Amino acid sequence: MKRLIATLVLLLAAWAAPSAEATAVGEAAPPLSLPDGAGAQVSLEGLRGKVVYVDFWASWCAPCKRSFPWMNAMQQKYGADGFTIVAVNVDKKRTDADRFLARVPADFKVVFDPAGASPAAWQVKSMPSSYVVDAAGRVVMVEHGFREERAAEVEERIRTALKAR
Repeated sequence: MKRLIATLVLLLAAWAAPSAEATAVGEAAPPLSLPDGAGAQVSLEGLRGKVVYVDFWASWCAPCKRSFPWMNAMQQKYGADGFTIVAVNVDKKRTDADRFLARVPADFKVVFDPAGASPAAWQVKSMPSSYVVDAAGRVVMVEHGFREERAAEVEERIRTALKAR
């Protein structure tokens, strides 16, 4: 219950915060630098030149369970073309994320932000929230939630960003 309340407070704070231009389409993506499962830092700046799909997720998020297989397919399909996924876990407890990943494996980069600083900076309003960032570091698409009926449109945005590299 405490986790649910803390998550709702975080999401409410992000929703109520003044609109951030940084997550608007066409604007520069906010900074992102977080540790992966092995403790190595993964940064958006370090991925400059690639098209990056930044996905914010949590273990309790039902749509996240459906989005992971799709993200695995996108990473497999476009990884060799300069595409990478960075999935930002926002669970307070790493064990919650680890249990989720044991059931729903990720074939892409997973980083951890238990403090919740990055969702606030990116103005995340729901789980999952995803951002396509082009090779120059600009946001070219914002997607709140995951719906299978929109997967083809999101994939087309990824392809377009890859062609523009």
